[in-house]
Parts: sequence; C-alpha cells; structure tokens
Amino acid sequence: MILASYQQDYSPVGHSLGLSSIIAILPLLVLFVLLGVVRMRAWLASLISLVVAVVLAVAVYSMPLADALNSGLLGAAFGFFPIMWIVINAIWVYNLTVETGHFDVLRRSFASISDDQRVQAIIIAFSFGALMEALAGFGTPVAISAVMLIALGFKPLKAATVALVANTAPVAFGAIAVPITTLAGVTGLPVDDLGAMVGRQTPILALFVPLALVFIVDGRRGLRQTWPPAVVCGVSFAVFQYLSSNFWSVPLADIVAALASALAVLAFTRVWHAEETYQEGDEDDGPGGALGSAGGHSRRPRTPGGEADAGADRDTHDGPLDVFKAYAPYLAIIVVFVLATRVPAITGKAPTKVGTTGTGLESVTHIVNWPGLHIVKPNGDPVATTFKLNYLSAAGSLLLIAGLISVVLLQVGPRRALRAYGRTLKQLKFAVLTVMLVLGLAYIMNESGETTTLGLWMAGAGGSFALLSPVLGWLGVAVTGSDTSSNSLFGALQVTAAHQAGLSPTLMAAANSSGGVLGKMISPQNLAIAAAAVGFEGREGILFRRVIVWSVVFMLFMCGLIYLQSTPVLDWMVVDTPATAP
Repeated sequence: MILASYQQDYSPVGHSLGLSSIIAILPLLVLFVLLGVVRMRAWLASLISLVVAVVLAVAVYSMPLADALNSGLLGAAFGFFPIMWIVINAIWVYNLTVETGHFDVLRRSFASISDDQRVQAIIIAFSFGALMEALAGFGTPVAISAVMLIALGFKPLKAATVALVANTAPVAFGAIAVPITTLAGVTGLPVDDLGAMVGRQTPILALFVPLALVFIVDGRRGLRQTWPPAVVCGVSFAVFQYLSSNFWSVPLADIVAALASALAVLAFTRVWHAEETYQEGDEDDGPGGALGSAGGHSRRPRTPGGEADAGADRDTHDGPLDVFKAYAPYLAIIVVFVLATRVPAITGKAPTKVGTTGTGLESVTHIVNWPGLHIVKPNGDPVATTFKLNYLSAAGSLLLIAGLISVVLLQVGPRRALRAYGRTLKQLKFAVLTVMLVLGLAYIMNESGETTTLGLWMAGAGGSFALLSPVLGWLGVAVTGSDTSSNSLFGALQVTAAHQAGLSPTLMAAANSSGGVLGKMISPQNLAIAAAAVGFEGREGILFRRVIVWSVVFMLFMCGLIYLQSTPVLDWMVVDTPATAP
C-alpha cells in the first residue's frame, strides 16, 4: 500500500519566493511581537504563533491539517527529548548542591576569586557557562549560570540577562561540537575544515562578549574600571578556542577555551584589583529564584591591603573536603561526558537509519519513522521525519548518570534526591511547555516548507549573500533555540547558495553556525529557561527586550566580519577545502 505524501511547495503565493516569504515569516513576527511588545507569557505567545503557523501551512501551503498537527507533535516530542531532558537533569544536579548546602561552598569559592560582581559575571557566566555549554548545551549554561549569579547577590533579571548574553561565543562548539558535526553531515564538508572556519569567526566575537557583560552589570563606569580582566578573559578564550579548533581538537574547543580563560582571570586577579568593588544593594527587583536575590548596588573603595569587605562569607572557612564536594557534581559531569564521548569502546557507533543497531552506549539507540508523517520535497526526495531515541547516549541521560554519582558523593538519600527532582520538574513546568510549543512551531514551519521559503529567498541575493548568510543562521536559532537544528535546517542551503554566488562553501556553511549563536539569547526556548531559573516565569518579554539589542548588534558585527572574509580584505582567513573547489 502506497501512503499519501505531502509535497512541499516553496513558492505557493503567485509562484513568487518574495511574496511567499512575506507569508512564511508571519509566525515569527507574531511570536516576537507578542513577546517583546505585548509582553505576553512565552508559552501563550508560542501557542498563538503555532496556531498561526498551522493556519498558514494549511491555507497557503496546502498542507493537510493532520500533517501540520503531526509535524507539531514531532517537534514537541523533540522539544522534550532530548532538549528539556538535558535541562531538567542539569538543574536537578544543581538543586542537589543547593539541597546539601554545597552550592554555598561553590559560591564562596567563586567569590574568593573576586568580590567584585563585574569580575564574577565574567568568571561564572562566560568561562563556567562556556564549560557547561561544552558539555551539555541546550539551555543548561544559562540556567546554571543565572542561579549562581543570584546566589552571589545579582538581581534576577540582571543575572538572567548576563547569562543569556554570555551564552554566545561557545555555542557553535557546544555539546562536544555537535553543531559542527551536524553541519558536516548535512553539507558533506569535512568536520575539521568547518571547525577551523568557525574557529576563525567566533573567537573574534569572544573578544567583546566579556566587555559586554561588564557593561551590563555596571554600565560605562564598570567598563572603565574592570576592562582589564574582561580583556584577559576574552583574549585567552579566543586564542585557545582558535588553537583547539584549528590544530588540536574540534570537539574539545570549548572545554580548552573555558578552562584557559578561567585560569587566566584567576591568575590576573591575584595581581590586579579595581580601585573600587561593585556589589548589588538591598532593593529587590522582583521575585527571585529559590535562593532569593538582591537589588540596587553599592561601590566600596579598596582597603590598603587591596581587599574589599566581603561580608559574612569572610568569616566562613570551608575545608578541603567541602570544597571538593562542591565541585564534585561538575567534575562528575566532565568525567561522564569525556568517557561517554571520547572513549570508543564506551561511545560505540550510533545507528544511521531506521532498523539498524549501534554498539556501546548506542546499542539501545533506536531510530524510528514518525507515525503517519510522509513529506517529500518538490523534486520528490523524501524529507526526514524520523525520531531518535538514544536512551543512554543523550546528553540528558549522561547528566542523569552524573547526578546519580553526585547523590553518592554528596551523601544524599534516595527520598531527598527524588524530592529535589520533583521540585525541579515543578520549577521548569512552564519552560518545558514553552520549549515544546516553540519546537512544535519550528517543525510546522520546517515540514510545510515555510522555513525553506525564507532561506531560498535570502539565498537569491547573489554575491551579497555573504552579508546575509549569518542572518539565516541567526533566524534558524531564534526559531529552534538550537545551533544544531539551525545547521541541520540551513546548512545544505548555505552551500548551494555559495556555489551559485561563487563564494566559499566552507565559509558560508560556517557562517550559518557562527551567526546562529547570536540568535540563542532571543530564542523563546532559552528565554523560558532563563526566566524559570530566576523565578520570572511569564515575564520572558522583559528579558527579550533586554537582550534583543545585544543580539542584533553582535549579529551585524558577524555579518560584517563574514562579508569581509568573502572579499580580498580578509579572504586569507578562509579555510581552503580542496574537495569543494571549482
């Protein structure tokens, strides 16, 4: 029996890509207007935008209603597993440390590096956040960094804003470089070449992000006073991300860069201090997370010895065992991820198609065809509508394993651990709903052809496509919340457009990933996770307005950089890929 299939049409309005693009972008415009202007709750804004996407898919793109709804269901399933499965278990590990009091030890350990919150923002949101991005990704660094900053006295909204803006430069190499390996898979370009090219773009962005964080925390005065550690952090991260991605290991680029930048700032602050320290004051700016928050600010001159009054924490001395236990969950995460992803005997090989089996951790992985969904492209080629159930190798499952190890190391009883898990689910319930709705929206746009309409229209810009190429990646991440998903969606399109315009396919493919990282902070998925982490569920629109300018400014910077790399001005930076040469 031959099953009926929906055949995509990328120009359903008057056979015009331009006119069709005006229709295709409407769900995104509705989403961002509802979030940024109407200030609607993210889950409700996502639901309304999803309905708009369904209506357009059915009425304009002639997609059967059942297929549109089924596509949304597939996206919602992907939103829960693997994406929110990662976040749930990452926040559970964090909540375990709060439950046992070891998070306070970790906080004091970070505070001992510097009692200046401008420096703390650099260390925690950028360096430590980059390490979390390297290991887990998918919103984990935003959630954990935000609550850490709140524990150090940051106001909730400021903590969330700092965490969102910081989660940029490391994203392309996040989750052990999954976005890069995915990009290689859909384009056919070598992983090492793509990693090296991205490693000649995002490190330049990394030079400026720590300075932006200092500005967010304390404005121009803070920038004048604490630019030296921000520069040290940015330069060290950029140098080591470049070296690792180009010469050492693409998957380990973020881990190497994150550790190098943290150590560099630690060493620098041993010999350098700002003239005065910055701390938030006592006025609250709204509901905080479970740990509470402080608002306002205060500046205190340094004492002759070079230290500012650190308050009650100065009288608390943590023993070596307590410090070890505080870091133990994160050490467990590193060990579990390294063993699971870098030891071939454990990692094994994943199945590549429906009906095949893998080895190692992938031996229980199954790829299934999503029931009832059959879609083909205009040329008749099938669109992949499969769902991967990698029970053991999924990043969320590895985080769960690390959490179980942490339960033993922190000596948490089973009941206490389960209660912490229950609180985590309650804390993230609206974030889970929002992410599932946003991914449902993304999949409806993808499967109906709406997203490809936008991509093809932009790809028709000819030689100036180099200027727009990062915008395509930015748009993809803004919709899906994932650089991996954006690369999967637009990677092949970038290469096709590059060949048509006489541009470097490696450069354009890399531009999709590098531009995409700047859409992360405005993605409703990440906004929902950040808002839930700091106790601001339903107020994602406020966060959106705080970060949209940073997202656009950095995106325009990346557009300029990649355009110059496509010209004789900076073409010496482009990786030469012989296999794709004319």
